[in-house]
Amino acid sequence: MTTSQPSTKQRWAGGLSIVSGCVLLVVGILEFLQGVSAVAADNVFVVGTNYVYKFNLTTWGWIHLIIGLVVAATGIAVFYGKTFARVLAIVVLSLSVIANFLWIPYYPWWSITLIALAIVGIWALAAWSPETDEI
Repeated sequence: MTTSQPSTKQRWAGGLSIVSGCVLLVVGILEFLQGVSAVAADNVFVVGTNYVYKFNLTTWGWIHLIIGLVVAATGIAVFYGKTFARVLAIVVLSLSVIANFLWIPYYPWWSITLIALAIVGIWALAAWSPETDEI
């Protein structure tokens, strides 16, 4: 019985699938924790009165909770190799980027960190080509 070694392209594709799943889980968990802190303790975050996208802090908390759960669930689907998961993950991570951009006045460094992680996840999902994975 002969086995062939996976090509470099196949190894990259397999690695990117794992990286994208991990990034989705990390972003989902951090997004969820951000939502919990906004819902549970309204005195953690401070924003000026002239912020255009100002919502009630509890509303922002629920937005981040829901996005976090959806991102984490999509990360699990990516690990299982579901075909819909790549497109859904890119859409959900894009929503996460938008939500965190609007959240910058509340907690700038945390938002910028989550935006950067989401962009890494989008890149990994866009660069990953499942048809090159070895079966």
